[in-house]
Amino acid sequence: MSGRSSGSSSPLAPYLQVAPLAITMIAMVGIPLATVVMLSFWESDGISIYPAFTFDNYREVLSSPVTLSLFLKTLKYAAITLAATVLIGFTCSYFLVFHVRNLKWQIALFLLCTIPFWTSNTIRMVSWIPFLGREGLFNSFLIQSGIVKAPLDILLYSDFAVILTYIHLYTLFMIVPIFNSMAKINPNLIEAARDAGATPWQILRDIIIPLTKTGLALGTIFVVTLVMGDFFVVRVMSGGQSASVVSAMKNEIDQLYYPQASAMAVLLVVVVLLMVSAVLRIVDIRSELAR
Repeated sequence: MSGRSSGSSSPLAPYLQVAPLAITMIAMVGIPLATVVMLSFWESDGISIYPAFTFDNYREVLSSPVTLSLFLKTLKYAAITLAATVLIGFTCSYFLVFHVRNLKWQIALFLLCTIPFWTSNTIRMVSWIPFLGREGLFNSFLIQSGIVKAPLDILLYSDFAVILTYIHLYTLFMIVPIFNSMAKINPNLIEAARDAGATPWQILRDIIIPLTKTGLALGTIFVVTLVMGDFFVVRVMSGGQSASVVSAMKNEIDQLYYPQASAMAVLLVVVVLLMVSAVLRIVDIRSELAR
């Protein structure tokens, strides 16, 4: 009976099962992305948009020193934020997995890391302003302690404030996948390495880091895509003194230069895809997760 039912199943069944997700992805991602790509080849005078096929928008973006500097600054934000979140995320995960033996304490401390994320990103971002300002808590502490004589202007409305906020907002996106990968490491493997005379550094380099590469790769993808696609943090925490690619795109949209903004968006998507592809070439996430 079961053999008949399995043999008589329609060959269209797999396609029908995947159809709802495929239709949703095409409607929500494919069509908007195709529209942006199409619009990037049109012309605009700031008042009207003219259907045409021209590379002038891309030529203008790629030949503009300002735009190229914004791409480099955005990449700088992403690189520094990535390095800091990897260091913090790996350290916290290592402590929770290998130094906290009690499962209840592991869960409690992990939830403690997530408490700041129970509020919105905007509230957590704005909360740095009274802390880092010229008359903020940190500057007041430095002056009263005699460490500095005048408030430090670099703490707020600067690249430092932008990167610090990014680290604060996106560290959890690195902690979660790294912690998940480390938690799957068999403790007996660590004990066997110690019995064989391996040093803690050798265990970290030859066992823990290779077995955690899936979490590192996933965290890298999360952090890089979030930083590269943000403009609100740069706008608020830099006080308008700095900008990113997305900030420039918003300015173009505000001035009704939609084709130029679309060209910048397409180039940004290409850059992010290249970065994600580089990560996926280093770590085969699908095969790692299937184990």
